[in-house]
Amino acid sequence: MKIAIVEDDINMRKSLEIALGDYADEFEVKTFRNAKEALKKLDDTYDLVITDINMPGMDGIEFLETLNGRYDAIIITGNATLNRAIESIRLGVSDFLTKPFEVETLVEAIRRSKKVKVRVKGSGQKNEKTADSSIFYGTSPALEKALSLVQKAAKSDAAILLLGESGVGKELFAKTIHEHSPRRNRPFIAVNMAAIPENLIESELFGFEKGAFTDAIEAKIGKFEAANGGTLFLDEIAEMPYHLQAKLLRALQEKIIHRLGSTKGIPIDVRIVAATNADIKVKMQEQTFREDLYYRIATIPVVIPPLRERSEEIIPIAEKSLEKIVAKYGLEAKSFSEEAKAKLHTYPWPGNIRELIAVVERAAILSDGESITEEDLFLDARS
Repeated sequence: MKIAIVEDDINMRKSLEIALGDYADEFEVKTFRNAKEALKKLDDTYDLVITDINMPGMDGIEFLETLNGRYDAIIITGNATLNRAIESIRLGVSDFLTKPFEVETLVEAIRRSKKVKVRVKGSGQKNEKTADSSIFYGTSPALEKALSLVQKAAKSDAAILLLGESGVGKELFAKTIHEHSPRRNRPFIAVNMAAIPENLIESELFGFEKGAFTDAIEAKIGKFEAANGGTLFLDEIAEMPYHLQAKLLRALQEKIIHRLGSTKGIPIDVRIVAATNADIKVKMQEQTFREDLYYRIATIPVVIPPLRERSEEIIPIAEKSLEKIVAKYGLEAKSFSEEAKAKLHTYPWPGNIRELIAVVERAAILSDGESITEEDLFLDARS
């Protein structure tokens, strides 16, 4: 792996060069004093750029903007801020390290960067796929773009808002964020705001003390406490009643919650990932969703495209789902006929992945023989 280190501090530059020299069997390292010098020398033989942010002439952010995603990148800086971290994430940075750091930390970041992208040899073009996209059972440029963003955003603690139609896989994206975050070994708690009766939302989120209301026969922790140290996924956030949004905002700002029936503040440390299929900006214009809450939960908004814009994924998802359904019900092995595949591929899937899986499940159960035909899909009736 060929690495370019761009660092204006000569001591830091030499230290990194010497330290990474111990890993000569893995890394070939070249160093540059500044971004302009690096731009003159970088070519297609390099795999990774490690750059400082604060450099004279052209800083690290401008440097990465100029590179325009040609290389995987790691930022090292002595003056980290959340805004700078977010800027770097949007530029495609795979890691953001704050000085001072251990050499082993940098080495692990470099090794992780090798896993982020898989280069497929062929025509000489770099066909790059995110390695973990296999959990989605298919790949497409639209999916890869969204996955790449959430995998990088996951490394920070910034709040993420997932936007997309119903059934596109927002919870799966939320779990991917959690699994790629430093909180991966802590709880992941999902809450569907649309599925909780309005009079129970507050107690579900914040918990309650014994005697707080008629049926409170014993104390109960809420979702915030259950997720402490981990990730809290607030699905269908736009459906939260307006009068309760202020309490959620206060909890996120102060990082303290109060159980119903108690005045004692409980410190909480959770990473918020929210999601909605609504046009949340319209909701704000209609004054049914607080603007200040939107900016609190949408530090990094991620748009997940509908399945009709990710047609390359349809058949892989259908085939993987069929395999699972056959095993679940103990059916004989089945496969899709070519006509059935063509129908699956051209159907618009208004219900997205959720609808696709439901169609496959019904066809698997009701079809005769080993081959699922176009008629078994019963899609004409859904059009």
